[in-house]
Amino acid sequence: MPQPIPALRKTALNGWHRASGGRMGASAGWELPEEFAGAVDEHLAVRTRAGLLDISHLGQVELAGRDALAAVQRITSNDASRLKAGETQRSVLTTPAGTLVDQVVVHRLGGSHFLLVVDPAGVGCDVAWIVEQVKTCGDVAVLDTSSRYAGVSVQGPAAGDVLQGLTSLVLGDLEPGAFMHGEVGGVRVTIARTGCTGEDGYETLVPPQAAPKLWTAILQEGGPDDVVPVGLLAQDTLRLEAGLRLVGIDIDETTTVLEAGLEDLVDWDKGDFIGREALTSQKAGGVSRSVVGFEMLDPIVAARGRAALVGGVEVGAVTSGAETPFLRKPIGFVRLPAAHAAPGTPFEVDVEGRLARARVVTLPFYHRSER
Repeated sequence: MPQPIPALRKTALNGWHRASGGRMGASAGWELPEEFAGAVDEHLAVRTRAGLLDISHLGQVELAGRDALAAVQRITSNDASRLKAGETQRSVLTTPAGTLVDQVVVHRLGGSHFLLVVDPAGVGCDVAWIVEQVKTCGDVAVLDTSSRYAGVSVQGPAAGDVLQGLTSLVLGDLEPGAFMHGEVGGVRVTIARTGCTGEDGYETLVPPQAAPKLWTAILQEGGPDDVVPVGLLAQDTLRLEAGLRLVGIDIDETTTVLEAGLEDLVDWDKGDFIGREALTSQKAGGVSRSVVGFEMLDPIVAARGRAALVGGVEVGAVTSGAETPFLRKPIGFVRLPAAHAAPGTPFEVDVEGRLARARVVTLPFYHRSER
């Protein structure tokens, strides 16, 4: 008998999105807005002014207890001991083979209290995996606290000015990657200077019931000339220009951290962690394949799943591809053998039977200085 399809989950802002004409779609089990006024305009608003993003579908996992730091050190590739309370770092949950369980952002809430922001598609799996891996770590409790939080993000060059008008916190004192607690728009928040768009911006965690109040206050403070709501389509092209690979799309449980191009999230001096031995061996011997950025030399988009060829022989596949609004050229990510993954290396993509020229490029595609 066929299993019933689970109903899509809805964020605390779902009613606002629908009432405001958001075109809704499904993503990782959630009903979320794909676009409002149009994905191109929303993308460009983030690059030139500011965009407002509902990130409530992201998951939160907290680890607390006397041995919480030891637990975080065991399950993540970066060195959480370097964090002070109020700081974050990007990191990776890795298997013993050095492949990806998930990318995470680690927040140190206190000496023995951490919060990990995780991918929405894998919250349940991440929690189960973390619980299993920290059983030998001593005094540490693991709790899925995703239901406690909604997420509201403001990204773009005007983000700080808009939010500063709603708070007595001095946002200019917040270093990139740091966070603080306080009130914004009359709502108690945790606000971090983080984001996934390639722009300066802020991500807030708030009680779900307070999210509509904060969302409305930000829109009113900025006005339509400075802040616009941004859907999933623009969020995807923004992260693509920023050179950010997505778990489950560009990289997955078959991809090692080094093959994913995420060695900057590995601290080789931190001591042991799950997957360290495999990654150390791979680093010494070199990877056999890589997920790299590319740009098309012919004016055609190479979408996900298109075959990549060298000398007429299929050697890999495109994992993400689009013509992005700000750069106005077709770009993407592709999985290639290491011998063909160096920046500048040419290859071809089969686009519906046509071989289109492309080349590997250095990431990210977009730098804020180019605005």
